[in-house]
Amino acid sequence: MSTQTKFAIIGAGAMGEAIIGGLLRQNLTSSENIHASEPRLERCEELKTRYGITTSSQNLEVIENADVVVLAVKPQRLEKILAELAGHIPAKAVVISIIAGASIEKISKGLAHNTVVRTMPNTPGQIGKGITVWFAPASVSDHQLEKARMMLQALGEDVQVDEEYYLDMATAVSGTGPMYVYLFMEAFMDAAVHLGFSRYVAEQLVIETIRGSVDYYESQSVHVADLRNKVTSPGGTSAAALYYLEKSGFRTAVSRAIWAAYERSQQLGKGKLDQHPEKNNENGIIE
Repeated sequence: MSTQTKFAIIGAGAMGEAIIGGLLRQNLTSSENIHASEPRLERCEELKTRYGITTSSQNLEVIENADVVVLAVKPQRLEKILAELAGHIPAKAVVISIIAGASIEKISKGLAHNTVVRTMPNTPGQIGKGITVWFAPASVSDHQLEKARMMLQALGEDVQVDEEYYLDMATAVSGTGPMYVYLFMEAFMDAAVHLGFSRYVAEQLVIETIRGSVDYYESQSVHVADLRNKVTSPGGTSAAALYYLEKSGFRTAVSRAIWAAYERSQQLGKGKLDQHPEKNNENGIIE
């Protein structure tokens, strides 16, 4: 892929910057071919200084002659952005959305542009260690697909799916996933401190335990349940801990949390931006 591919990043927040940094770090394009828009002028200057890219507070200024237009704004800003950019996307450009819940149909109609790729990256993409699930309709050409894949390389691994509905599922699993991990780590560390470890030692123990466990799992050719069984000796400490977790509904809580995130992603896709889960039904499922 040519390093002369021109990128327009609409919304240079954390993930927008992750894309910029990844593209440059992996030499996928040059700084003069990256144009980013951000409403805050101080943020524009910060990115311009850090990466040597062109920045602007005006979205229309950065999309001119772009090969790839990346929509990296909050869902709450999408309607305004679509109205502003409608009819102005270069015909050759492929639009790549990283906006949770926003369907390809909604973006295509809003922009009056039919080559849109929908993606769901996650937070580790900011250091090139993320995983992105993505879908492209038949209207996207092979050449445009190649450009989309190039951008996704900036964030880490990617999984292309053959139906768009998988994106809401990915939002609940891998997109929201880092939150589950961080919450578990926080609870794990706090428990270690409660036992008597210093905060520094507790963090070290938890981080290396999780990192080592994942690495060991990847080195084995067995199901994760087999590894869990191997470290659960009858009548031992792991068995005692596992009994308490199962009795407390650990698996059910995780499953319900993921389902709640999935439903919220669907709500965002229907434009329900101000709806928050506040009540449970008789089965405890968040509505």
